[in-house]
Order: sequence, then structure tokens, then C-alpha cells
Amino acid sequence: MSWSADLQTGLDAAKRGDYRTALLEWSPVAEQGDALAQYNMGVMYERGRGVPQDHKTAVKWYRLAAEQGSGNAQYNLGVMCERGRGIPQDYKTAVKWYRLAAEQGNANAQYNMGVMYDDGTGVPQEYETAVKWYGLAAEQGHINAQNNLGAMYANGQGVPQDYKAAVKWYKLSAAQGLASAQYNLGLKYNEGQGVSQEYKTAVKWFRLAAAQGLASAQYNLGLKFYEGQGVSQDYKTAVKWFRIAAEQGHGNAQGNLGVMYAVGAGVLKDYVYAHMWGNIAATNGSDSGAKLRDDFEGKMTPSQIADAQELARECVRKEYKGC
Repeated sequence: MSWSADLQTGLDAAKRGDYRTALLEWSPVAEQGDALAQYNMGVMYERGRGVPQDHKTAVKWYRLAAEQGSGNAQYNLGVMCERGRGIPQDYKTAVKWYRLAAEQGNANAQYNMGVMYDDGTGVPQEYETAVKWYGLAAEQGHINAQNNLGAMYANGQGVPQDYKAAVKWYKLSAAQGLASAQYNLGLKYNEGQGVSQEYKTAVKWFRLAAAQGLASAQYNLGLKFYEGQGVSQDYKTAVKWFRIAAEQGHGNAQGNLGVMYAVGAGVLKDYVYAHMWGNIAATNGSDSGAKLRDDFEGKMTPSQIADAQELARECVRKEYKGC
């Protein structure tokens, strides 16, 4: 039986979830030097399919395939080097393997090269080079690369600032369902940057990102309901979204939730809970939360302040849930 027949038999078995049979078919072919079989063996050991998970053995097989020019193996080996799985963490070596895979057109590797140059990890920070790699991956439809390329245009990093170009790339990524791109696109419609200012469209994108759990989108959606922009003003719904974001530790949402308690908007007025959320927001970097807490201390009794502080401690212990 030919190597290709053994490879196909293994692929058919893997598709059925019969990983042990796949390994039995691929192992001798990999030992004889077939790069695809070696790559497949690496995947099986990395993911623990048909064998106990073993990152060192995964690295061994990826390296053998990568040295024969397998782009997928080069990319996976780069990931193992970057994350320190089965091999000491080494960003420069990660970049080496990402580059080889990226030059073969591997979109994931191109995106990772963009990230490495964007962050200055394993290479000097070079925004122009980051844009180059993000662009190559984005043109292939890479969802994260499209969002990051949009951010580079929005911020003028590595390219002249161009909000229309930013919106173009955010739209492509958002249409694929990336929450951060949906949020970024919402911000552009909210601010009228690169598009006409349209609060209803901003709310649409904030809502989609918020439904995926993105705290910043939940917070901004709360603001829209509070302000009545793009939606009918609804303090109760504003409180709902502020609370959902607050439970994820979003400092500004926590501060705004405190304000809602302070003025009795969408909830019963309660200085104790206003102080509690202001205090919690302050610990998460919200200046407005600290001001709210300090302003209300003068309106509260020592007993109320003590209650608010105890509630804040309890809320932190509960990781902001159900406070």
C-alpha cells in the first residue's frame, strides 16, 4: 500500500473520531519522513487525540515537518515556541517559524507576524511591518487581522490615519462576528468617524458585541439607553447593561451603576449602594467612582458608610456577581 493510501486511511479514521487508527496509519509513514504525516502526528500529540497529550513529542513532529517546509507545521511550531509548550518559551524562534509559514501564505502566521511587530515581541516594534502582515492576512479574510488592520488605520499607526479605511476593515471583521470589531464599528458610528454619525447603527453594533459578552460594548449600550441616543431613553435598561458590564469588572460601568443608585434612575435611590459601587469602581481605576464615593460620604451616617464598605468587600469576594 502506498504512503498516500495510508495517509488517506488515517484521515478517514480521524474524521470518524477514530484517532488510534489514524495514529497507526500515520506513524510508520511519518517515521519514513512524510511531512504531512509528521504534521498530523504533531497535531495528535498536541491535542491528546489517540495518545496522552504530550507537547514535547508534538514539537518533535512539528519540527520534522517544518524543516521539510510544511507551512502548517512551521506555524504550529511557532505557536509552541511563543507559548512555551513542550519547548522553552522563545519569541525570536517563534518569529522565525511564523515568518517561514507566513511567506508561504499561511494567514494565521501572517496575522501572528503582525502581532509580533505590533507589540515588539521577538522583533523590534515596527508598526509599518505590522501593517504589512496584517494586510496580507486580512486580504485572506482573517477575522482578527481585519480588526487589527482597522485599528492601525484608526490610530494612524504604520499608516496615515484614515477612518474610512478603518471602517472598511472593521466592517469585514464585524460581519464575520468578531465582537471587538463590532464594538469598534459601533464606536465609529457613534463618533461619526469615517461614516456619518448614526446612533441607531452604533446601537446595533454595540448590541451585537454586548450579546457576545464584551464588557466595553455592554457599558456603551448602557450609555445609549441612559442618554436616549439611537434608542428610547430607558433608565432600567441602562441599569441592566451597566450591571452586566460591572459584573465583569468594568470600572466605568461600576461607577455609572453607582450614579444610578445615587439619583434613583432605573433603581430605587440608595446611597449605600451608590457608595458601594463607587468604591468598587475606584479600585478598578475609575476616577468618577472615587469622586462619587467621596461626595456621598458627607451625606451618609457612619453606620451607612460601614455597611457600604462591608457590601463592597463582599461584592469583591463574589467577583462582582449578584451584588
